[in-house]
Amino acid sequence: MAANGVVGSEPEDLEQRIHQVNNESKDAGIRTLVMLDDQGEQLDRIEDGLDQIIQDMKEAEKNLTDMAKCCGLFVCPCAKLKKIKDLEATKASNGQVVSRQPCVVADGNQMVMSGPFIQRITKDDVEEEMEQNLTQVDSMLSNLRSMAVDMSNEIDVQSKQVDSIKEKAIANVISINAANNQTTKMLKNA
Repeated sequence: MAANGVVGSEPEDLEQRIHQVNNESKDAGIRTLVMLDDQGEQLDRIEDGLDQIIQDMKEAEKNLTDMAKCCGLFVCPCAKLKKIKDLEATKASNGQVVSRQPCVVADGNQMVMSGPFIQRITKDDVEEEMEQNLTQVDSMLSNLRSMAVDMSNEIDVQSKQVDSIKEKAIANVISINAANNQTTKMLKNA
């Protein structure tokens, strides 16, 4: 307060800066959530592609087995092909891949204010404005915290999905290498 009892423009500047920082943070949070959503869709497409490769490799294994049959009837013991490692068997031994996590209750760790933020002394308009500003700031921070929790949950989900993609990619490389080795062996024996 100035000497003449008039409140200067400093609190209004502070309030404007608070709103500006909040809006910038909220915009950054929204952009991040949108990018995380786009990234999740890309991961889904990658995982679908890997699943298709797995199906194609199963078909290739069947075709290689058919090619190795003597007169098309039975597999010669000397030309018996090794089974390509099945991803489902790996999943069964490692457990199911988690694609979605349950949401975390954000209010579980959050302190909830009951009552005013400031203790009233003069009970004038300045204190009322301070209380309103603090209530707005609390609301802004709660919204930002909720966005941060949403981001964290989505990152956890995507991290698990990346692990699943990695496992499928490794299984596909092993399958492809085994099929190539089997094909090379069959060509040499032909």
